[in-house]
Amino acid sequence: MYRKKIRLLFSLYLCCRLLLPAAPLWAEDSENKAVAKVESITVTANKIEEDLQKVPQSITVMDEIILEEKGITDIPDLIKEIPNMAAEEGVHGNAVSFRGLNPSMFTNKNPVVIYIDGVPIIDRYGFDASLANVERVEVLRGPQGTLYGKDAIGGVINIVTKEPENSWHGMIGAEYGSDDYMQGIFNMNGSLMENTLYMGINGKYEQDDGWIDNPYPGSNSVGNESDQQQLSGYLLYTPTERFSARLTLSMDNQTDSGTNGYALPAGHNFSDFNRDDAEKSAFDVPTEVGIDCFSQSLYLSYAFDSITLTSTTTHKRQDIEGDYDADYQAYTLYDGLKQYNYSETESYTQELRISSNNKNGIRWVAGLYLDSEDHEQGPYGMQYPYYDNSGTFYGNFDYNAESDSDSTTYAAFGQAMVPIGKRFELTLGGRYQHIDKEIDLDMYSLPVGTTGAPYFSFAGEKDWDVFLPKAAISYGLSDNWHTYVSYSQGYMPGGFNYFASSGSAENNSFEPQKSTNYELGIKGNVKKLRMGATLFYMDIQDVHVYKAYGVNYYTDNADSGHSQGIELELAYQLTDTIELTGSIGFIEAEYDSYDAGDGISFDGQDIENTPSYTATAGVSYRHPSGLYGRIDMRAKGETAFYDDADRTFVREDAYTVFDAKIGYQTGGWDFYVYGKNLTDEEYITDFISNSTLMLAGFGQPLTVGVGLRYRF
Repeated sequence: MYRKKIRLLFSLYLCCRLLLPAAPLWAEDSENKAVAKVESITVTANKIEEDLQKVPQSITVMDEIILEEKGITDIPDLIKEIPNMAAEEGVHGNAVSFRGLNPSMFTNKNPVVIYIDGVPIIDRYGFDASLANVERVEVLRGPQGTLYGKDAIGGVINIVTKEPENSWHGMIGAEYGSDDYMQGIFNMNGSLMENTLYMGINGKYEQDDGWIDNPYPGSNSVGNESDQQQLSGYLLYTPTERFSARLTLSMDNQTDSGTNGYALPAGHNFSDFNRDDAEKSAFDVPTEVGIDCFSQSLYLSYAFDSITLTSTTTHKRQDIEGDYDADYQAYTLYDGLKQYNYSETESYTQELRISSNNKNGIRWVAGLYLDSEDHEQGPYGMQYPYYDNSGTFYGNFDYNAESDSDSTTYAAFGQAMVPIGKRFELTLGGRYQHIDKEIDLDMYSLPVGTTGAPYFSFAGEKDWDVFLPKAAISYGLSDNWHTYVSYSQGYMPGGFNYFASSGSAENNSFEPQKSTNYELGIKGNVKKLRMGATLFYMDIQDVHVYKAYGVNYYTDNADSGHSQGIELELAYQLTDTIELTGSIGFIEAEYDSYDAGDGISFDGQDIENTPSYTATAGVSYRHPSGLYGRIDMRAKGETAFYDDADRTFVREDAYTVFDAKIGYQTGGWDFYVYGKNLTDEEYITDFISNSTLMLAGFGQPLTVGVGLRYRF
């Protein structure tokens, strides 16, 4: 088996060595002929400024221009551009999968973490961030626990906002499209005191009536409408060249109604679902989920002669109020009954970091980290009709879990980049962390509308210690080409199940998920072409899996799994006005050892929610007159979903989606029209099942719209 893996990696490496991302800039030579001039891209992946080409890890960088051209205004749309990464918006928030890693239920964490102005966004509920004031987005692929914390087992989306100037600049824009879609967006920043005090504010409003109609009598006819408001502002104080302080406040409010699909009673086949049926789906109970987030961060930095000391303090509060149709369908025994999910989460983080100021030679960063989270869950459960084995009806009951859980993390981390000779550089790093978690849980099963004592309770506490090492060595093949090999470990914390009917805290807990990752990469440029390629192999231990027992869900651990694959990205300047871009990711992700109980083994089964491949291709055109346009293709390979009702896996076929945009810029104005999913491709994005129902979500159908932006 190991020889097979070595042969696979070697053959893929040879392919990558012949192929390989970054948009060239253009200059005029002495004969006024256009020639490619590739300018370095600076990133802060290692929390110090570095040249993208020399960082020994796979990174996708998208600047403000690319984001606007592609119409990317939120994180789910951004993720669709990243090889081997997928995000689906379902009834339980934005679920992200990457390289065979899936979200962890009952920690509610995604394997990819968002960082914006030092504030981490981890929870799958509210997993989004405003892109209204972005300088660039760095998507760091692979484990980032050494520098970014315990939850970054799959990667980090690092959002770098614009630095203000003394003069005021900004943008305001609006869009209108299918299904009464409306968007308003703005940002502005400048100085209040020249060279000393700066201010910025940005925001976005978005609403969509959705593409599903609910024909149930007396209900709101709209089945999946949504609206969102994001607002962020900051003050930046720079009294000297050495010291800066930045206070950032952010607010995000969103409301989603219904779901982007429909349900069928248990016993149907996966092939019975189709989007035409979803467009008119009856729901007897209105589904509405409201998420309110408010966060604050304070960033302090002081540059000494040889080192820089920084402090990042954050506070975040997130409230969720969710009511759902109990079985996402009408005219059943569950009519009039609902599911519900109410929670309040408050978290604090503190990081102290010291980094060297060296631009060359040995560079290093080290620090201490603390976070604390309090999570109050409840009411959390569902209403159901109770029948005994003889068919006697005893009434409708509430099955409700009320819990209070606390988590505290202490960590110390460090990383150093050490040149060896003229062409080699060694990166060594590690993070030690200690995690404490505790929970108090009460379970209730009472007739609807009544109160009483819990029928089961438990309290528990667990702690884990872990060291996450990282090592990489890079080699400069030339001034334009660099290759690297890296080793790192990833970590997703364990926790407690929020539903339990018996047993101790130990019986109702799950262990941390751990991964060991190997990467081989090469990146560089040749004249008009910039490319990057990555080979990866990952061993996963104690995989977090999501199971149903009747209608009761819980998290468990599968013993082990693995994933391996390749990721390629490229950009080619065909002419002065035409650029070609593309990416592709192939992956094999399987369970190696997964005892599902009752004599069922999933050994060798594909890990769910992991497309066999992802691909993008784009052509952009920009004329000096101001006319521009682009067309983009996105493809996703066959994807397995877990069918818990039948204890098996079902598969969604591969699909391809085309988007297009054309516009005209003059002065500060930008007028454009766009279309998404131009061929109206029908495809399933997410799927769950239990003993009562099967629920499928669908991708957005064909939409068109117009937009206007003005920059000043």
